[in-house]
Amino acid sequence: MRLVVLGTGGYHPNERRHTLCCALPEAGIVLDAGTSFFRLPQEMTGPIDIFLTHAHLDHVIGLTYYWSLSRGRELGPITVHGEAAKLDAVRTCMFSEHLFPKLPPYRFCPLPEEGRLETPSGVRVRWFPLNHPGGAVGYRLDWPDRSMAYVTDTIGEDHPAYLEAIAGVDLLLHECYLSDAHAELARTAGHTCTSQACRIAVQAGAKRLVLLHINPQDLSDDPIDIARAREIFPNAEVAEDGSVYEF
Repeated sequence: MRLVVLGTGGYHPNERRHTLCCALPEAGIVLDAGTSFFRLPQEMTGPIDIFLTHAHLDHVIGLTYYWSLSRGRELGPITVHGEAAKLDAVRTCMFSEHLFPKLPPYRFCPLPEEGRLETPSGVRVRWFPLNHPGGAVGYRLDWPDRSMAYVTDTIGEDHPAYLEAIAGVDLLLHECYLSDAHAELARTAGHTCTSQACRIAVQAGAKRLVLLHINPQDLSDDPIDIARAREIFPNAEVAEDGSVYEF
């Protein structure tokens, strides 16, 4: 299975990173729709299931790009999944007549209460709550022979339900907004720092760890202190826009 990371940044884009969007072209699945959503037609055109973690603008603003992305090509059908309140916010606020008056032909589908569903491509998707201002969810995706989890915008807490939800995944994509030097700021903002993300991966028994949702104000080559990350999880990686992972 191929995972394409279209954008790896948090909060706002910078010269190096657009905000989060990840694509699984063979499965027809997209995770979040940040500013990097404009790159999606390079990888897939439909049908597409988009799973939103929450409705903060750096994760949903790409949904407004539909009309330019679909010009001259077929794009869709597209189903947007998310918590009901978050989808309502997208429809009524982001697509209000005063901000963006032409709603694209998305099908909005609230996540069912049972906490899991199966996509048309046969992927079993499970979600779980995350600790972030306004609320967010993480996702676990399972195939018969592989699994992955996508966890972003959360305080790095190792409570049992969280670890159980991501236990043993072949690939864990986890946010790492700031290095340990800014651990308190990360917690205040509802985010995870380097050691927290790596300890969670170890405790969950993840086989591979990819770190993303990086602070956009840090343009350095090592924004999260990868050496510290690898002291805890030896093969930890930091995603770049355009990174491709096979799992």
